[in-house]
Amino acid sequence: MILIFRWLLRIATGLIVFAAVVIGLIWFFLSRSLPNYDATATVSGITAPVEIVRDLADVPHIFAANDSDAYFALGYAHAQDRLWQMIVARRTVQGTLSELFGQRSYASDALMRRLDLYGAATDSVAAQDEAGLAALYAYSAGVNAWLAEVNRGALGRGAPEMWLFNHAIAPWQPADSLGVMKLMALQLQAQIPAEVLRAQASLLLPPERVADLLPDAPGDGLAALPRYAEIVQDVPTQFALNTTTRDMLQAAPMPGFEGASNAFAAGPSRVASGGTLLANDPHTGLTAPALWYLARLQLRAGDVIGATIPGIPLVLSGRSNTLGWGITASYLDDLDVYIEEVNPANANEYRTPDGWKLFETRDSIIQIKGAPAVTLRLQWTDNGPVLPPDQYDLGTIRPQGHVTSIAWTALARDDASYSAARRIMGARSVAGAITAAEGFIAPSVNLVLADRADIGMKTLGAFPIRDPEHDSQGRMPSYGYLPQNRWQGLRPYADNPEFRGADNGIIGNTNNKVVDAPFPDHMSFVWGDTQRILRWEHLMQQRQVHTRQSFIEAQLDTVSPTARALLPLIAANLWFTGEAAPEGTPERLRQRALTLLAAWNGEMNEHLPEPLIYSAWMRALQDRIIRDELGPLADRFTHVDPVFIERVFRNTDGAAIWCDIIQSAQVEDCDTIARLALDDALIWVTEHYGDAIESLRWGDAHVATSDHPVLGDVPLLGWIVNIRQSSSGGDNTLMRGLTLGSGDEPFLNVHAAAYRGVYDFSDPDNSVYIISTGQSGHPLSSHYDNLGERWRRGEYIPMSLDPQIARAGAVGVTHLLPATAGLDQTGASQ
Repeated sequence: MILIFRWLLRIATGLIVFAAVVIGLIWFFLSRSLPNYDATATVSGITAPVEIVRDLADVPHIFAANDSDAYFALGYAHAQDRLWQMIVARRTVQGTLSELFGQRSYASDALMRRLDLYGAATDSVAAQDEAGLAALYAYSAGVNAWLAEVNRGALGRGAPEMWLFNHAIAPWQPADSLGVMKLMALQLQAQIPAEVLRAQASLLLPPERVADLLPDAPGDGLAALPRYAEIVQDVPTQFALNTTTRDMLQAAPMPGFEGASNAFAAGPSRVASGGTLLANDPHTGLTAPALWYLARLQLRAGDVIGATIPGIPLVLSGRSNTLGWGITASYLDDLDVYIEEVNPANANEYRTPDGWKLFETRDSIIQIKGAPAVTLRLQWTDNGPVLPPDQYDLGTIRPQGHVTSIAWTALARDDASYSAARRIMGARSVAGAITAAEGFIAPSVNLVLADRADIGMKTLGAFPIRDPEHDSQGRMPSYGYLPQNRWQGLRPYADNPEFRGADNGIIGNTNNKVVDAPFPDHMSFVWGDTQRILRWEHLMQQRQVHTRQSFIEAQLDTVSPTARALLPLIAANLWFTGEAAPEGTPERLRQRALTLLAAWNGEMNEHLPEPLIYSAWMRALQDRIIRDELGPLADRFTHVDPVFIERVFRNTDGAAIWCDIIQSAQVEDCDTIARLALDDALIWVTEHYGDAIESLRWGDAHVATSDHPVLGDVPLLGWIVNIRQSSSGGDNTLMRGLTLGSGDEPFLNVHAAAYRGVYDFSDPDNSVYIISTGQSGHPLSSHYDNLGERWRRGEYIPMSLDPQIARAGAVGVTHLLPATAGLDQTGASQ
């Protein structure tokens, strides 16, 4: 027995030692890719010594003798900290993810090949101005200098993920940066799913019910559209929907997860210090690491600091000492979906206003890891690229013998948007920045500006000119061969909406409706917000003057104007239901829930139970209202539309008819449906979180999921690389935390302000900013998640351009020295 015990002890000890050795070796190889910030490197591509000073938060402060050297150092720093993120972004826009990830990413690759965004980026390199082109080449040289350093020093392949997905890394090129910008445009694009969904709904419902279900943003009304079946003939009214699941590797966002943001500015008359203020928090998908990367650049026109995206040599939201700028998604309607008729006698031709014409075609081969390669036949019409029926559910809204194409400004092959954005960074005033931005095409954004004395906002992006007789006003797909449906050019930049020094001294945007011009002079029918703007207006007007702190409070505000408006309307006849019901009955549980909600102020605080009860109720309510009319299409409505719910319960234009269940003999009213939906919600809540509803926490359901896009689902690794935190806010709060809306965890916070910044021009070094994770993309780095907890708590870090502050607490200083003539380390392959 003792002998057996000894042998078991020896085996166990051996296994422990073996496991320790394996773990040690894994850690050793993975840690090799951690950059050493206290280093000196001799590189080719710069003309004078450069310093990269990393402050306490690992923000690189770049000190260079000229702009090209500064952009070089930014590329070097981006590659040091976010090389894997950059590689994935480049492969996404190129349509080559499947070489690494196999069948999982095939749909994304196929879409990108058909759109040919990378081809458009490659052609657009020549469209940049001289300074923009120099910046792109210098940045690329900086990225490639780090790749050369990785190769020469055997630095763990540059990123730990490269050990699992071993593949050659091509040198970075200017087209790669422009491609990442075009990828941003795709991820902000909401028009394709909006057009398809409206067409699908129109096939099932009369126009007045479509107007309920997909309501226009509040404001002046619009004439009702005809049914989609009257615009496009012979479309089947029975259709099968593609299964859609969230995959962070997909290039196109899930419907409803397009870009969103808040940006607002106050002029001197509305600021306590007499200066100006600007706040910006772009809302993007939460990932680990975050999309954003903080950096400071010393440039000839003045130092700039703020939020960058690895792969793009720009400060997209930030400030200099004289100007601040922020961005929001504009929701400009810069895309149309077309139904193209194919010649029944020749499938290689499509109808145009002048007769049949050959498709422009090209074959493209997608290499798929672990599977045979696939050859795609790419097609283009005069309107734009042809997309297959399985993309965006396009097959459900086209008749037989037709294909779908899109016209989209982001497909421009002479797109100088990068150069325009770079010029904004060098502007010294609001007026100068608006002038500098001319030529910006895509992605369309609202640019909110503040200098030391003025504020303003300008919508950037190319506006298509549409015919007043357009069949669908661009709201649904239309025949591409009819002249009235085709674009008639682009509007001049001067016509883009512009606001300067608002009369009340405050300008802002929450993706709400900016202008309300009638078609075809409109900007969009689809807007990203009808609710946050109400709370923002209230917060701005309740103070005569603002401070940096009041702007921070607005960014972090978690009161839901939607909850405050809907609950008294929906529960008006449910608050009191007679005597208390016996404990343990559904009626008693309902009474307890209503008692909580009656005393609630609408704050979506992570520590409260009411936000969870309210959110589950509204979700169940909308589903009960629409499911019988829409059937499977109801699955596409993953988030509650408060304007729709309000129309129903106010019986606007007869919308209360939605509450009657078609399949039942009796006529249900909205109070009955509200009560049944509350019971549904409470069953769901108690099954998932227990029946002690007074002890529920919204934050247990509303978890901010900054997950690693590739390794996040891998057992054990997911625990290491994912950053998950309880969070406040919700779909319609200023501190937005958009919920997943589907699956077993529908209230996960997956889309939020991954960057926040407040720029104070009474004392610019009093400005602050933060991101949702950390600066490093390396899970073993102490800077991988160190800013995440501060972000969750609503804290910020200093945003100073004072070099002494950066140096005082530096965690490392990298010195880049110019190589002697004849050496070339700017290109690398691995």
